[in-house]
Amino acid sequence: MDRFIFLTFDGLSRGAVYAAFALSLVLIWRAARIVNFAQGAMAVATAYAGYSVATATGSYWLGFAVALVGGLLLGAGVERVVMRFVDHSSPLNGVVVALGLVLVIQAVLGMIYGNEFRPAGAPFSRDAFVVGGVALLSRFDLWVFAAVIAVVALLVLLFTRTAVGLRMRAAAFAPDVSRLLGVNVGGMLTLGWALAAAVGSLAGMLVIPTELGLHPNAMDIVFVSAFTAAVVGGLDSAIGAVVGGVIVGLLLSYVSGYLGATVAPIAVLVLLLVVLLGRPGGLFGSVKARAA
Repeated sequence: MDRFIFLTFDGLSRGAVYAAFALSLVLIWRAARIVNFAQGAMAVATAYAGYSVATATGSYWLGFAVALVGGLLLGAGVERVVMRFVDHSSPLNGVVVALGLVLVIQAVLGMIYGNEFRPAGAPFSRDAFVVGGVALLSRFDLWVFAAVIAVVALLVLLFTRTAVGLRMRAAAFAPDVSRLLGVNVGGMLTLGWALAAAVGSLAGMLVIPTELGLHPNAMDIVFVSAFTAAVVGGLDSAIGAVVGGVIVGLLLSYVSGYLGATVAPIAVLVLLLVVLLGRPGGLFGSVKARAA
């Protein structure tokens, strides 16, 4: 029983991290109707910038702020310089460009920082609280939960209670009609990419301290798990991303704990396949919205 409790809390802490990254995928999908496969590489790039500033100044929180601002600027720059000129007549075009962008970003990071793992500190202790001889959550896990809840609340407010959120969704679903109604479609797309990249940067700063450290490919495996979480919850739902993240986190924890770590990636891929075949809209997604 103690082992089950430990694996459950470990899965919740993993799930919160995956949920944070899944939120960035949901945001870019809702804003631009595209799955940004370069999101992980972009998050790593801003994390390198953040930790470089933190190392130079001795202030983690200054580096944290630099990473978030860097995400905003990088997301806006990618949309303005790259994605705006992609032919969107086929969804595959954007996917191919995003995959190419991954290779470029990872190559540049490798040339600048090298391919060795660099230590990445956390703002709070990662030592878990022990209750009744069972390790539960750490202070860092609680920080991750608080950050994810705050992002979910802000995204829900943005898309349901603000005119900007409505314009962003309208620009994504019906750009021609939105232009006739006076919506700055280009500006809304840029804003969507910027916000999604900022959330991705936040996720990177939350994920990387739990991994081996900074590396150009640090987010590759995380991206697969987070993408599965977003699909499970529904690419149109911020709350679904959180639920999907928890499901994936628990699945990985239980499979790793009882069957072995080598089986865990296979379990994630099986879950993704089952969801795509059985409920492609996700648990909280709308099939009509996904097909738009």
